[in-house]
Amino acid sequence: MSTAILLMGHGSRIPEANEALHAIAAMVREGTGCAIVEVAFREQHAPNIQQGIDSCVAQGATRLLLYPYFLFAGAHVLEDLPAELDEAGRRYPDLEMILGEPLGVHRKLGEIVCERIETSLAGAGWRSAPVRAAGKG
Repeated sequence: MSTAILLMGHGSRIPEANEALHAIAAMVREGTGCAIVEVAFREQHAPNIQQGIDSCVAQGATRLLLYPYFLFAGAHVLEDLPAELDEAGRRYPDLEMILGEPLGVHRKLGEIVCERIETSLAGAGWRSAPVRAAGKG
């Protein structure tokens, strides 16, 4: 069985915002060793989610993790993405699919936010001492 990962983002009219998900996909490909890692968007940019699923299947995927690259479980994650899975299930009845959990609240995200805050404060010249990482010290 060949497993694929489809990273699903919201989509934007701003190309740089969409390119960020492609950069994350490259990191996921490297970090997981999964040969099939594709990107798709819910709105405003191609490929759409069904096209992303098609691409994974065309590359030989028989199992598919649809990963919502969303911060929280809002309407897209709770309603729209399950509807996309249902549609794909009708088109590919033998394809095993699961929907992953959104990013949510995680200590590492807190650490990233602290790093970004420090960078912003330092860039403004407001702070020279490092900000403590979330949950440390």
